Amino acid sequence: MDLHVTLEGRRDLPAQIYRQVSAAVLDGRLRAGDRLPPSRELARRLAVSRNTVAVAYDRLVAEGYAESRVGSGTYVRATGGPLRRTASPSALRPRAVWDSIEPWPGEAAPAGVRHDFRLGVPDARLFPYEAWRRIVAGELRRSAGPGYGNPAGHRGLREALARHLGVSRGVRAGAGDLIVTTSAQQALDLVCRVMVAPGDLVAVEDPGYPPARLLLESHGASVARVPVDAEGLRVDLLPEGARLVYVTPSHQFPLGMPMSRARRTALLDWAARNGAVVVEDDYDSEFRYGGRPLDPLQSIDRTGHVVYVGSFSKVMLPALRVGLLLAPEPLRAALTRAKYVTDWNTAPHTQAALARFIDDGLLARHIRRARAEYETRHEVLTRVLRRDFTGLLDVVPSATGLHVTALARHDPAPIVARVPGLALPTLAQAAQDPAAPSGLVFGYGAIAPTGIEPALRLLRAAWPA
Repeated sequence: MDLHVTLEGRRDLPAQIYRQVSAAVLDGRLRAGDRLPPSRELARRLAVSRNTVAVAYDRLVAEGYAESRVGSGTYVRATGGPLRRTASPSALRPRAVWDSIEPWPGEAAPAGVRHDFRLGVPDARLFPYEAWRRIVAGELRRSAGPGYGNPAGHRGLREALARHLGVSRGVRAGAGDLIVTTSAQQALDLVCRVMVAPGDLVAVEDPGYPPARLLLESHGASVARVPVDAEGLRVDLLPEGARLVYVTPSHQFPLGMPMSRARRTALLDWAARNGAVVVEDDYDSEFRYGGRPLDPLQSIDRTGHVVYVGSFSKVMLPALRVGLLLAPEPLRAALTRAKYVTDWNTAPHTQAALARFIDDGLLARHIRRARAEYETRHEVLTRVLRRDFTGLLDVVPSATGLHVTALARHDPAPIVARVPGLALPTLAQAAQDPAAPSGLVFGYGAIAPTGIEPALRLLRAAWPA
């Protein structure tokens, strides 16, 4: 272990070493079982005699901080608890916008959750771990090198993505049109850096995806919340002068309906007239269970105003952190520079592995398997809601993605709170307008088909008569 110790002057050197090592034990930097540096090695690094270090180690052993093992070395014997940092006074304060952003909710379901309807959580049990591990191991050996990757992304992955998007979504793109990101959220952040200045007016759907709105606000933009109806974003209510519009046209978040063809055309016409960029977040359209798919905005855009973003968090695993950005040619160089100055590049070996995963047909196979499983959950959920919640909840028609929304006549949050072990978001959590409709948003990626009906039975029993 490369233990950091600093010495001042030449007085009381063993005590200085003792105090710093014991402090490291007490505040959790050193844990029980950690091996301290050999006395000869530490003496050489500190430019002191070996006996000076030996005296400090003997005191640590005598006071129970360490133990000496014959022929092995000196080891930490006790620890003071989890790693902590002593707070120091500071006059520094963040910009006010960061006080309005809720803390990260955590990666796992809250303790005690037995019926998990959280949003955006795919079923990790469906992922082909063995195939992925094999590919990643091979690509890690091949990709390891002394340099950094291209900020725009691994060439092989961009080529594979262009083919995949062209076949599965009808997106018109070549490898040179794409930039690989760590997520759709990072893709939106890059667009903001390139296109949005503090004070610029931007527009989002309401209800809509909260992290996108929060990101825009963090850039200092003035965010206009635009209502949606059964056809999607109300284009007629978009504010003049908006620099950017963020939309989820394939599967509106969180209501679930697709944007109509007429509304898509109207949005593109509006963007062309106003010189605005439309950010199309296609976050889970791989999972479609019926109906005719509509073309993405990107594929019908003839004036170069659409930036298409997506990720593999829903279709594979959130932990992989791979997303994509497809932008009109005039923006690509600036977006690539923005990627370079933020995190330089997404992990090269992960990109190479995903390219192989796509090219070998494993992604398509995984999507087919996952789609069949999620379709079963979608069918069970909508059937039980329509059967058992008549007059209480109105299911919003949706045939895509990993969640279903149901509108309620009154705020259902108190009812949800009465069901032990139930994690179920309300529509109000995604809406800013107090007059927005009430409802519940049922994510079904993390709950097994056999668990859906029992959970809904508990919810129905908690509903007032």
